[in-house]
Amino acid sequence: MTRIADLLASGQTYSFEFFPPKNDAELATLARTISELQPLSPSFVSVTYRGGAASRQRTFDLVSGMLHTTSLNPMAHLICVAHTRLELADILVSLRKAGVENLMALGGDPPSDPDAGAGELAYASELVDLARAIGGFSIGVAAHPAGHPRSTSNESDRDFLAAKLEMADFGVTQFFFEASEYESLVRDLQARQVRTPVLPGILPVTSLSTMGRLGAMGAAAPEWMQARLRAAHETGGADGVRTEGVQLATELCANLLELGVPGLHFYTFNTSSATREIYAALGLGPSLAATG
Repeated sequence: MTRIADLLASGQTYSFEFFPPKNDAELATLARTISELQPLSPSFVSVTYRGGAASRQRTFDLVSGMLHTTSLNPMAHLICVAHTRLELADILVSLRKAGVENLMALGGDPPSDPDAGAGELAYASELVDLARAIGGFSIGVAAHPAGHPRSTSNESDRDFLAAKLEMADFGVTQFFFEASEYESLVRDLQARQVRTPVLPGILPVTSLSTMGRLGAMGAAAPEWMQARLRAAHETGGADGVRTEGVQLATELCANLLELGVPGLHFYTFNTSSATREIYAALGLGPSLAATG
């Protein structure tokens, strides 16, 4: 294992995000994706978590499995909601005993699991405090270029984010689609004397159905991007949209790399082809044939 804070101190990082499979079919898809992305030698990979006993176990099993059966460097997500302080401490201790050194500390959305409790911690910063008390973690937190959905104003959102980043080792953003959004975020943080590295989150939008869900996911596509994807559909159908979506994400990554970002974090949705194509186009890793 390698701590993400140390990797960032050494240079740019490139990372992927997965979610735990809920059934055998999803497990087979994820296993194939991991085998296809592992040769790209990502700096780390992260595994999401939504709360509740089932999701907790799936995240733990996936992270610990990666540690023992792959060359990947996994980071476990953990959320405040649905857990008591004692439960969170137990989870953190279990992760450390399993050898996990990297943690994404999140407030989290209300869980869908009917058996999940209300939780005792309200903010990610409280979870960062608890993880620091347990010890041994390199800790990341979330950042929202467009502001947190529950924030009352952009100014207060940036103030809370700055305080949270001061406690953490790094941040990872929600996905966005214009480099200026990331520039604005970093500029606001610098004005608050925050120098903690913040990794931009990249989501290749490869279908019109995904584009339609972006607003509900917290970051709607700008009008110009929607126009490009719809035009691609008119001329090339679903394949045209996919090609255009990969091109859009590649352009965004190229712009961000020109800005000197500390790295790139790809939201994969447990598939590999779009990420591999972007990697190849930017010359970030081995030139692998992208299929699927």
